[in-house]
Parts: sequence; structure tokens; C-alpha cells
Amino acid sequence: MAEFAHLHLHTEFSLLDGMGRIDQYVERAQQLNMHHMALTDHGVMYAAMEWYQAGTNAGLHPIIGVEAYLAEGSIKARERKSYRLLMLAENETGSHNLLKLSSKASLEGFYYRPRVDLDLLQQHHEGIIVTSACLGGPVANPILNEQSQRGYEYAGQLAEIFGPERFFIELQDHGLEEQRRVNTELIPLAKKLNLPVVATND
Repeated sequence: MAEFAHLHLHTEFSLLDGMGRIDQYVERAQQLNMHHMALTDHGVMYAAMEWYQAGTNAGLHPIIGVEAYLAEGSIKARERKSYRLLMLAENETGSHNLLKLSSKASLEGFYYRPRVDLDLLQQHHEGIIVTSACLGGPVANPILNEQSQRGYEYAGQLAEIFGPERFFIELQDHGLEEQRRVNTELIPLAKKLNLPVVATND
């Protein structure tokens, strides 16, 4: 039986969204005998070093990540529309690329939120595993808004950038009707595009 690992997790550094603290997460992971856990704060990686040190000291495999904001178009445009995109470091190169993306999102792409775009992802994709994220993601959100073709297009673009083995369709079920409705389209989409699927708890 495969071991469950949390891959979509926010701390107090996810302003107005996360409430858990690193020491609490580490303690709970030990209580549940979990060995792997990712930290994916919204748009920033402020907790990454503290998370890595605390997790390592506790005998966990701390996965470094971020839930980025993907601009609808270019980060040069002053457009508020953005999607969520979950990114995880696969190795040291991926960790460095996540730091580059996070820094550029704040320094070059900030407009209401620190944003990346497809061009930036293409430049710094190596060593990063990506999931399509929650209902606010670039695949699920268009489907939710009856623009399924746009969701398919984003899935294809992201699979092309990161490779089909490093781009996952993310499924969530927190009892929300919207999630269940979107999941009925995400699973066939993943099969059609031959993409792997991952289940997470936001």
C-alpha cells in the first residue's frame, strides 16, 4: 500500500489562508507516522528554510514547494486574473529554480499578487514537479466556468513545459459540489492527455 504524503499545505505565511505552523505540522506528522510532507505557501517561500530544518531534524522528508500565481497572460500586463499552480522541488536544481521563480514573481511580476507566466516557467522548469492545483488552477477553473477547452489547452501547455511525467492533474474533494463536478471532467482529461493524477487535501 502506498504511503500518503501531504503535497498541498499552507502555513501562517499564506496570508489570510493558512493557519498551521511548522512546529505543529511536524509534531502531527510524527504522531501519524508520516515520512514525507510538502510545504506550499501562496506565492512565497518565506518558510522554506525553517521548514527544511525542522522537518529534517524531526526525521521527516520535507519537500520544498510553492503554490504560485500563474498570470492569465504575460506578467508584463496589468491584469488581475491569475490561477493557482502547485510546484514542488524534485531535486536541488528544482529548489533553486523555485527560488528564482518566486523571486521574479515578486520583483518582476507583482500586480496585486506575485505572478509568474508561461515564459518564466519555460525558462526555469528543470527539476520541478507541477500539479494543476485547486479549483483556482488553470485547468480546473476554466472547467468550473464552462470553458473546458481552455482547461485542456492549459493542461497541454504545462505538460509540454514540464514533461508529461512531471505534470499531474490534481484532484480534491472537501465536500464541495464544485470540486465533485470538476473532478468528473478532470479524470477523463487526464486519461485523454495521458497525464498522471494525484489526490491532495488543501
